[in-house]
Amino acid sequence: MRLLPMLMALAVVVGLYFWIAPGDGDAARAAADDAATPAAAAGADVAAGDGAGAEAAPQTRPVRVVAFRSQAQDVRSAIIMRGRTEAHKLVDLRAQTSGLVISEPLRAGAEVEAGDTLCQLDPGTREAQLAEAEARLAQAEADASAAETLAQRGLTAENTAKARRAALSAAQAALHQVTLDIDRLTIAAPFDGVLETDAAELGALLSMGDVCARVISLDPIDIVGFVPEIDVDRVSEGQEAYARLISGREVAGTVSFVSRSADDTTRTFRVQISVDNPDGTIRDGLTADIAIPMPADRGHFAPQSALTLNDQGMLGVRAVEDGVARFHRVEILREEEGGLWLTGLPEETAIIYVGQEYASDGRPVTPTWEPWTGASRAGAD
Repeated sequence: MRLLPMLMALAVVVGLYFWIAPGDGDAARAAADDAATPAAAAGADVAAGDGAGAEAAPQTRPVRVVAFRSQAQDVRSAIIMRGRTEAHKLVDLRAQTSGLVISEPLRAGAEVEAGDTLCQLDPGTREAQLAEAEARLAQAEADASAAETLAQRGLTAENTAKARRAALSAAQAALHQVTLDIDRLTIAAPFDGVLETDAAELGALLSMGDVCARVISLDPIDIVGFVPEIDVDRVSEGQEAYARLISGREVAGTVSFVSRSADDTTRTFRVQISVDNPDGTIRDGLTADIAIPMPADRGHFAPQSALTLNDQGMLGVRAVEDGVARFHRVEILREEEGGLWLTGLPEETAIIYVGQEYASDGRPVTPTWEPWTGASRAGAD
C-alpha cells in the first residue's frame, strides 16, 4: 500500500524536472540570439547602404518629359461683373397743391418734352384770391407811403411808419403765395422722356403729394454693377466699358461714376456706365454682363496639367533650361476653354506638361518636343 504513494511522488518530481528544464534551453537560445543581433544589424546596414547607392544612381539619370516651346503674348484682361440697366432719370411727378384735374390724360408710352403739361388742375377760387391779394398790396403800399411822408414831417410816430412797412411786406408775401399756388396748378414734364404711367384722369382729385404721372428718360441709359474692393482702384471715370444684355445685344459706353463708399453687406462698390440709347430700345431693369478692359499683360497659354507645386507649396510650372528642369512661380491671368493664361515666365519658355512631377528642380531631363495644340493660338482674345 505504501508503494503507490512513493510512485506518485516520483512521477511528480520527474514532471517538475522536465517542466523546468526547457526554460534553461530557451535562455540559452535567447543568449545566442542576443549574440547574433549585432551581426544581423550590421548586415542590414550594409544592405541599406547598397540600396542607397542603387537609388542615388537613378537620381542622376535624365527624366523623360514632354514639353513644348511657348512665346509670350499680349493678354487682354478685364474686370467682369454682373449688373443691370437703370433709367438715367426717373421721377414721379406729384401735386404741390390740391385741385381737380381738368386736362385730358396722356397715356403711358407717350413721348414728352421738358415743359409739356401733364396735369392741369382747376384754379377754383384762386383767381379771386389773387385779385384780393393784389388789392391788399395796393392798399398797403399807399398806407406805407403816407406814413413815411408823415414821419419825415414829424406828424406821426416812427412806430406807425414801421407798422405800415411791415403791413406792406405781409401783403407782398400773401400775393407771392397766391401766385405760386396758381403756378403749381400746372404740372409739367421736367425733362425729355417717356411716360411710364398714364397721367391722372380727367376729373380726378389730386391732393398735395398725389402722383400725376411717372416720367422716365432712357437716353443715355445707365448700366450699374458692383466691383469688388480688390479691383476698385483699377476703375476710374472715363474708362471704356462693354456690356452684353440678357438678349445677347452688345453695347459700349464709358464709366461715369465710381462709388466712394462700399456696400455694408457685400463690401463692393457701385460702378455706373453711361451708354447712348437714342432710340430708347434698351429698357430699364435688364440683366447685363459688364466688362471693363484692363491694360494688356504678357502671358503664356498653357494646359492646366502643366501646373505643379514646389517644396514650399508655391504654384508654378517646370521648364526645360540647359537640359535641366527649372521651377518658375506663376500667376493665373485668366482661365478659358482649353487652358490658362499664365504670367511670371520668361518671354520664351519650354514648358513641361507631361512628367513634371518627376523632374525636381535642377534634375537633368530628356525632353520630347510635342507641340501642344493650345500653344498655336495666335493671340489672346
